[in-house]
Formats: sequence, C-alpha cells, structure tokens
Amino acid sequence: MKLYTRTGDDGSSGLFGGDRVSKSHLRLVAYGTLDELNAVMGLVRLHASPACVGEATLQRVQHDLFVLGAILATPAARQDLLGARMSRPTWELTDMEADIDRLAGLAPPMTTFVLPGGTPGSAHAHLARTVCRRAEREVVALTHEEPLNPVVQTYLNRLSDWLFALARAENAVAGVADIQWVAKD
Repeated sequence: MKLYTRTGDDGSSGLFGGDRVSKSHLRLVAYGTLDELNAVMGLVRLHASPACVGEATLQRVQHDLFVLGAILATPAARQDLLGARMSRPTWELTDMEADIDRLAGLAPPMTTFVLPGGTPGSAHAHLARTVCRRAEREVVALTHEEPLNPVVQTYLNRLSDWLFALARAENAVAGVADIQWVAKD
C-alpha cells in the first residue's frame, strides 16, 4: 500500500464507507483535530511522570481518541460499519472521573487561575487540554449540522478536565508550584 493515493489532490477526502467530502468539511476538521490531539498525547506520554499516570492509561486515551476519530470519519447512516470495537471508547466516564479526583488530590487546592507551564509533563498536558477543547468545540459545531454519537462530545469534555488535573498533578508531584495568573493593576 502506497502512502500517497492522489485521491485528495482535488481537495476532497474519503469518509469511512466511501462518501467523499471537502477537506474543509466540519467532520474532517473535527477528526483532524482529534488526530492532532493524539499526536500531542504522544508528547504527554514522553513527559508524564509515572507517579501521576501510568503508560497503560495514556495508551488507552490514545486508542480511545482513534476510536472517536473513526466515529467522526463515519457518516451516521454508516455507523454500523464500525462494529462494537470501534463504536465507543474503552475508558468509562465514571472511571475517568474517579481518576480526575485522584489526580486533583495530588495537587494543592486551587486558589487562582493557573497558567500552563512548570514541568514538561504539566506543560504538555496543558497543550493537550487546549487541543482537546478545540476538538470539542469543533464537534459541537458539527452536531449543529448533522447527527453525531454524543459519546464523542462527552468524552472530550471529560478528557479536557482529566488533562487539566494531570497538568496540576505533574507539577505537584515534582514539587513545582503551578504558575498562578495574577491580575495586573
């Protein structure tokens, strides 16, 4: 299989099931951002402290993002083509919420807004959080145009919270204070 197909030279891309749409279509924008998020999660995996998150959890998130991308790459009328393995993420929201609580418990209580930075693990988790929020906004825009499996939007919303909790935990475990936002007079 060659890496180049030339089929997208006209500015279109194929969806799962054979339909072709413009590369500027909201569906492609949304799953392109999920692809970007998955790449940033690769950076998080390089810099995250094992004291905060295990490799298996980070890999699970990357696999789930791939599944969410597959859901987005498949029109509603063709979702049956995905099968059970590709129709929903594996990390249950209640389990993710429990991990958010665990991570939040590693960091001191928040008293102000925090700025991204501190340790490399924290900075990369913040970067992933911002890309995740953008993906979520793009998914919301897409839901105004066509029906979508609500699990995508919900998972991204919770994942951004988890990434924020991870960013704060990364700093706390390393003994580095969060960078606090201070209003200028």
